Parts: sequence; C-alpha cells; structure tokens
Amino acid sequence: MLSRQSKWVLLILLSLIWGSSFILIKRGLVGLSPFQLGSLRMIFASTFLLIVGFNSLKNIRQHQWKYIALTAFMGTFFPAYLFSIAQTQIDSSVSAILNSLTPLGTLVLGALVFGLGFQKRQLFGVIIGLIGCILLVLNGAVNHPGQNYWYATLAILGAICYAVNVNLIKKYLSDVNPLSITTGNFAVLLVPAIIVLCCTDFFEIANQSDVQVSMLYVGVLAVVGTCIANVIYFRLIQISSPIFASSVTYLLPIVAIFWGVLDHETLSGIQFLGAFIVLVGVYLSARK
Repeated sequence: MLSRQSKWVLLILLSLIWGSSFILIKRGLVGLSPFQLGSLRMIFASTFLLIVGFNSLKNIRQHQWKYIALTAFMGTFFPAYLFSIAQTQIDSSVSAILNSLTPLGTLVLGALVFGLGFQKRQLFGVIIGLIGCILLVLNGAVNHPGQNYWYATLAILGAICYAVNVNLIKKYLSDVNPLSITTGNFAVLLVPAIIVLCCTDFFEIANQSDVQVSMLYVGVLAVVGTCIANVIYFRLIQISSPIFASSVTYLLPIVAIFWGVLDHETLSGIQFLGAFIVLVGVYLSARK
C-alpha cells in the first residue's frame, strides 16, 4: 500500500517539475544557443551532483558502468540538445506534448528490443498516439507558418531517447540506488559537455546581461529539473514499471500548456484535439 501511494506522489511531483522544464528551456534560449544551454545544464547538474552525491558512486559495480554511460547519453546528453534545438522553432507546450510520446516508445522498444510483452490494446494505443502526434504537428505547421515544424522531429527523437533510457534502467540498473545512477550519469557527461561548450562562443558572450539571466534559468533547470527530477524518476522506475514511470508524460503537457498560456503561447482547437488523442493513446498503451 505504501509503495502504491508513494509512486503516485512521485509521479505528480515529477510532472510538476518536468512540466515546468520546457518554459525554463524557452527562457534560457533568450540569451543562449541550444548547444550552450544543453551543455551548461549538464555542467551545472554535474557539479551539483558530484558535491552532494560523490560518495554514492561506490555503490556502482564495475560491470554496471557501461549501462550508466548508456543511460547518461540516451537519457540526458542527446535529449538535452534535441529539445533545446527543437524549441528554437516550436512552442514549449508543443514540445511537452511531443515528449508525451515517451510511453509509446517505451512500449514499442520494450517489445522489439528488450523482450517485454504487450497486449493488442496497447498496440492500438500506440497507433492512436501516433495519429494524434501527426495531427498536432501538421496543424501546427499550418497555423504557425513562422515556425519550422520539421524541428518537431527532434523532440520526437528526444522522446525515443527517453524510452530507450527507461528500459535500460529497468532491465540493468534496478538494484542501483537512484542517487548513484544520477551522479554516475553526470560524472560521465561532465567532460563531453565541457567540450561541446568550448566549441561555441560562450566565453565571448558570458558577460552579457541577457546571457547571465538565461544562465540563472538554466541553473534552476539543472538542479531541480535535472538532478532532483532524475533521482525521483529512477526511484519511480524501481518501485513501479517502465510504462508507469514514463506515464508521467500524461501530466507534463497540462503543466507545460499552463506555463505556455501565461507566456502568450497559443494552440489551435485542432492542436488541442491532437494533444488529447496523443494522451488517449498513451493511456491505452500504458494500461495493464
């Protein structure tokens, strides 16, 4: 009973944190490029985690480091850049809705790659979700001609990365402490993130006021939306299932759309319909 209550508390908390991440990315992009934002996010997160969680690294056995590295790149490194680049052309609320494809990807990859079973109803949910996604993207392209909706494919790729990540954690890292996984992930990513940042003009513009304000948003995104959220997420995967944990994306769009409306973003009626269809598909695919 306690585990059942805990997983719902963690799910709601995680949806509030991650649902707010998309508006923080949007704010960060005001003064930073997507690669600068993604790199700083990982550098800030790595620094914070190595300070508070360094001792937890001893809980990771030698043979598990390859899975730590895989989950680091699939669950953080690639999505950090993919979603940042996507949001240079699409609204933060749309990005969050596309992120809700993660449970569908978790189901499909779990069946095709990780040998997990699924029901016909879940496959039906996948098809419905994809129809909703297509409707959302195509109508968005029509109603927002100033935005390049081809960039939506980057958000979809980010969702696929998250789907790979959740399956890897459940299959290979279920017995590792969530703080250890998170700290290990960012210990692996620190050097690659620094290298990417050094390949940009960040150090030439770092003293500009808009850049410094953007860095504050990225700092919050890194510590709360990445470090704390990842610990919660990995714990949720361990006490529930990959599909249930990834179903946090049911609630993400609601939180993200709320922030988007406050920031004067708009969705057409057809896009709301597409978003609803996506969530119906996700619900059907995640039901046991």
